[in-house]
Amino acid sequence: MSLAEFDLIARYFSNAFPKRTDVILGVGDDAALCQVPAGMQLATAIDTLVEGVHFPLKTRPHDIGYKALAVNLSDMAAMGATPAWMTLALTCPKTDEAWLKGFAQGLRELAEKHQVSLIGGDTTYGPTLTITIQISGFVPPKQALQRRGAKPGDGIYVTGTLGDAGLGLISVQKRITLPHSIQHDVESRLNRPTPRLHEGQALRGIASSAIDISDGLAADLGHILKASAVGASLQLEKLPLSPALRQHLSCKSAWHLALNAGDDYELCFTVPKNRETALRNALTTHSYTRIGTIETTEGLRCLDAKGELLTLKMKGYQHFSEIKAIKPDRF
Repeated sequence: MSLAEFDLIARYFSNAFPKRTDVILGVGDDAALCQVPAGMQLATAIDTLVEGVHFPLKTRPHDIGYKALAVNLSDMAAMGATPAWMTLALTCPKTDEAWLKGFAQGLRELAEKHQVSLIGGDTTYGPTLTITIQISGFVPPKQALQRRGAKPGDGIYVTGTLGDAGLGLISVQKRITLPHSIQHDVESRLNRPTPRLHEGQALRGIASSAIDISDGLAADLGHILKASAVGASLQLEKLPLSPALRQHLSCKSAWHLALNAGDDYELCFTVPKNRETALRNALTTHSYTRIGTIETTEGLRCLDAKGELLTLKMKGYQHFSEIKAIKPDRF
């Protein structure tokens, strides 16, 4: 490697990220020392991104850095936690200083926005570009959102719109031709997702369960259903679809992307009927949509406008599978 490990760390990572008073000792020692605020619980999560699996081979380094942190922040959002610290493990097949500079800039951009401090990590040589970030944050005791807790009668909600990242992926793969402005928008949804931290924190004490949508709505809602030992019905016509999906895909193809494609990093959450007013008051400035209802009978049922069941061909991204992307029925 043309740039030594410690020179790499010093040049791109040591002093470029937000400083926090709760970090006693950060980058540069064998371990970091941090102080959890009094009266808070520590929430931790970790995600790994592998080139060619979690992002296309020609993705800009700035976007890779941004997304690597965004997917971790989304886990904090799903727990209703406030992020604070991160560690970074970076495996590179070569030292490319232009790439490292762009990657660090993208990572720092989002870290500064949410005041996340880089407190340590590791760099190493390896055959495939791989980025692992572990993130830590705080949540008040007994207020963390969890996957279990959904009850029959609860409404099922999602933030934002669904399927845009999936459309962005098939655009990158040249499987669909879109107008330039729409192509830019949906590829941005794929490469630079928005972690719904404010929404997650606002849902403390309101949502009975929550999860972020990383592997597709059908798969991730399925985790809630399994953890809560319940079932659900979704009204497909209620799925929040962007104008891009509505204009450029058939209805059925748009539904399949919204249900299965993944990488949206919106929140899916459930709310009891007696907390619906609290929900409206908590998310007055944020976009969210009710898409279904939790039921006693286990399993996920997707109904069209006529009440007919839609048979799903897949249920989201499957790790350790050869399947890398959803191919809609038609465009």
